[in-house]
Amino acid sequence: MGFFVLNVLALIAAVVVDSFATTWLGTWLPAGFTGRWYGSAWTEFQLDNVLMVTVEVVFAVVAISLLLGIPAAYAMARRTFRFKRVVLLLFVLPLLVPPMTYGIPLATVLYSLHLAGTINGVILANLVPAVPFVILVMTPYIEQIDPKLEAAARVFGAGTFRLFLHVLVPLLAPGILAAGLLVLVRTIGMFELTFLTAGPDSQTLVVALYYTVFAAGVRSAQSIDAMAVIYMVATLIWLLIALRFVNPTQLVTRVRQ
Repeated sequence: MGFFVLNVLALIAAVVVDSFATTWLGTWLPAGFTGRWYGSAWTEFQLDNVLMVTVEVVFAVVAISLLLGIPAAYAMARRTFRFKRVVLLLFVLPLLVPPMTYGIPLATVLYSLHLAGTINGVILANLVPAVPFVILVMTPYIEQIDPKLEAAARVFGAGTFRLFLHVLVPLLAPGILAAGLLVLVRTIGMFELTFLTAGPDSQTLVVALYYTVFAAGVRSAQSIDAMAVIYMVATLIWLLIALRFVNPTQLVTRVRQ
């Protein structure tokens, strides 16, 4: 385990150091250090537009997946119906199957509907694994809430909307926050579906990084590493926020309770 962690840290350190290096060829340390590669990467790769698209896609996916996933999770937790296990299996499949296997036919459908290559198409593609993920995260939280609380609220005249807003939402707040942050981090790193459905103006940061590395032409390795560091920092910030508000064992603890 220590050897594995050491290798990961060494790889990350090499990328970070190279992003600040003037030149680094055949020596233990670079000849000098500079921060101009970050400015060069920001201008050359138009990272302001890429980051804006990434923010739009990520927050749209989080909002829509929560709006669709929470009611579906409530139905799965509270209702018993035929073929419930089959429906649950359908929810799990997008998380178990590699995204590339269903991403290609999904992209074909979106292209036929003239949605691929747009931000809306990227959002729709990322909703396919995001909504089931929210359902699977939220269902245990809802199952832990005593149905008698809902029945008592209805006895005192609460309608469905007021019941959800004033009773369920406060109790489900940790689960909603956990699901939203985990979907956010997952969507930032989702490459396959975004790559298959994105166009020149709808690339997220991870897809733009891929094109930067493998596109034709000669590019400075330091600029590419600077872009990679920006991607790592952006993802790490959201991950730290998630860990600040969500304990990694929180889901298991609530289920066991």
